Amino acid sequence: MNPSSLSPSRRLPAAGRRHATPALLLAALLAACSGQDAAAPAAGASAPKAASAAAPAADPLRVVAPASLLDRLVLVEAGLKPIAEPLAVTARIDFNEQSVARIGASVTGRVTEMQALPGQAVRAGQVLAQLHSTELGGAQLAYLKANAQRELAAKAVERAHLLLAADVIGSAELQRRENELGVAEAERRAAADQLRVMGVSAASLAETTRSGAITSTSTVVSTVSGVVVERKIARGQVVQPADVLYTVADLSRVWVLAQVPEADIARVRPGQKVHIELASSDIAPVQGELSWVADTVNPETRTVTVRSEIANPQRLLKPAMLARMVIDPLPAERLVVPASAVVREDNQDHVFVQVGAPAERVFRLTKVKLGLRVNGSQVVDDGLQPGMVVVTDGAFHLNNERKRAEMEGS
Repeated sequence: MNPSSLSPSRRLPAAGRRHATPALLLAALLAACSGQDAAAPAAGASAPKAASAAAPAADPLRVVAPASLLDRLVLVEAGLKPIAEPLAVTARIDFNEQSVARIGASVTGRVTEMQALPGQAVRAGQVLAQLHSTELGGAQLAYLKANAQRELAAKAVERAHLLLAADVIGSAELQRRENELGVAEAERRAAADQLRVMGVSAASLAETTRSGAITSTSTVVSTVSGVVVERKIARGQVVQPADVLYTVADLSRVWVLAQVPEADIARVRPGQKVHIELASSDIAPVQGELSWVADTVNPETRTVTVRSEIANPQRLLKPAMLARMVIDPLPAERLVVPASAVVREDNQDHVFVQVGAPAERVFRLTKVKLGLRVNGSQVVDDGLQPGMVVVTDGAFHLNNERKRAEMEGS
């Protein structure tokens, strides 16, 4: 560009241009600084947006009760209360062990006849089976020999008394014969006792003594009156005295046995009422009471056995039946809240717990695990602590307010 074409106001002498150069640099530097200051507010304006994006999301379970809802809310403090919570355990029907007999043979022998079948009612002393036993015949023979020796020794003593009176023998001979009589009597008693152990009655023993007859037939008789519930023999079978041949039980009364967990045993005592429920719907529940609580714990199942004795006049309760025993245990301290405090949400139970100061009116939906419901009170097994303040009346409306706030926040 030609300098002569510049306007007079923008033209400067050469010396002026040399002095103006530092001034122009200073002006440019000031302009740059002012530009940075002007850009600072723009950068600062975006800072709240970044901070807002980094802020944590609101808790969807918390809700602030509006003033319009305060009149509907009723708050209570969760506390402990003695609750007699029924204890339900699995049980089974069993024989009354005081009225059951497991009957075996008294001697070794072979079964020749059976006179009782399972399900048959028998009385005490009734013959159930007959055996042929050579062992019994041998024992009878030993008894007859011992009895004959005793009779012989007794006659020898009688003769000794006569001879001593006639001064034929001395007193030493009489004493010797009396000692032999004592030994013979002891041997006869031992042989008689052996026959009694083998099941020979006193009448049969007297008949054997009178007639001297030996029989090898032994009978198996019932020792109690009841029903034959089991038979374990067949004709021709050889049995031993240790074998159980028949089981006879009186089923007019049966036992109900159940296993109570170790953690609940402190709430169970003899005499407490029980309700026995059978699997069959045709059998009505039976009432009774605990008659016995075991003093030991099963180390494998960590349970304690309890027993109830139940009348069974119609024989509807069968041994080995499964049942359900519901025990009315002693009251125990449990954490409870009013049943109206429970809110059902997402197929789970919740309550609204007050958080913060009462004036803040802030509540949080808290999941709980519930137990038994008794007389309008709900037992809480987990999720709450004693002393927490929960909403009872108005919990439903408070939950609606929470959902509304959540939808508006989303």
